[in-house]
Amino acid sequence: MATPVTNTADTPPSSGGVCASQINTLPASALIGEDGQPRFGHFDSPVTDLMLSQFDYRTVMDKPASQLARYFHFKQFQFVSLSHADWQIGIAIADIRYVANGFCYFYNRNTAQLDEISQLKPFSLGVNMSPSPIAGSAFLGGKQQIRLTPQGLNWQVALTGSLLQGELMLTPEPASMPLALCTPTGYNGWTYTQKHNALHVAGQLQYRNTELDLTSALAGYDFSAGYMRRETSWRWGSISALLPQGRFGLNLACGVNETGSNENCLWLNGVKHRLPAVSIRLNRQHPTLPWHYCSEDGAIDLHFTPQQCRRERLNLGFLASNFRQYCGHFSGSLSLTNGEKLQLDQIPGLAEDHFARW
Repeated sequence: MATPVTNTADTPPSSGGVCASQINTLPASALIGEDGQPRFGHFDSPVTDLMLSQFDYRTVMDKPASQLARYFHFKQFQFVSLSHADWQIGIAIADIRYVANGFCYFYNRNTAQLDEISQLKPFSLGVNMSPSPIAGSAFLGGKQQIRLTPQGLNWQVALTGSLLQGELMLTPEPASMPLALCTPTGYNGWTYTQKHNALHVAGQLQYRNTELDLTSALAGYDFSAGYMRRETSWRWGSISALLPQGRFGLNLACGVNETGSNENCLWLNGVKHRLPAVSIRLNRQHPTLPWHYCSEDGAIDLHFTPQQCRRERLNLGFLASNFRQYCGHFSGSLSLTNGEKLQLDQIPGLAEDHFARW
């Protein structure tokens, strides 16, 4: 069990009326407690082990869930983004038990072209996921092999294939901590999410056999797992970029982790600032129109302009996914609790709109 690490850089949300349980963070350790229940709230550092075998999973009628239900109801995905002034890269492995999905894409900001490889693996055959957010390795084979390996606060990325090839190490600023949060999901589930943006990138990477300059690239990752709603949807926004104030990362979401806490935060030169709840508004019938990310207290007021989209639609009746991840840029303002106000002017980032029945 890991020694608790207190992250004094973690600041609470700026909105009024925040209860103490939302402000305080929990010491890091195993996710599931001795009573078989998950520990809910923000953690001061990543949990060491999901402890799935210890979870007392019940049906909605409070009966012990079957082994099949325990297996098929658990979902997990890992995502890495690489951001550069000239390009954007997205890398993902998602395991929903009935099927696993992996994709890699390269978006050229100068030509507005998106190049991708996507793979489906029935019953997740040949796919492994990390059992811990700080150790293990997630792997998806095929025409574009992906390996994502958490190593404490660092992440190693290995890619082999015709689209992307190379090995990378993603590292945070000294003393910087990721967002680590677990919230109740539906009647009997939970979702653990861990995210960290504005990470340093070291190593080498080729796109279609052309070496990429990683000098000014920044990265972010998302590790999410749990017993999620059978039918769910979320909207999301993410940035890893250089501002005049320094290295800047942003994570905004609505739709999943919002029971008692939220996953909204930013990093500025490694210091994590928690943010209030947001509304994310878009027009699905006119997806090229700007999205609006805003909070009730006005601390967040951002507009996202889509430029290109990585989409995937799958409808098998009992399983369905309508996934859209957009490359584009953000403009607007963010206010911090210390009174500092950040102005964003066409800062590259990602936005996502996803419906899932799984």
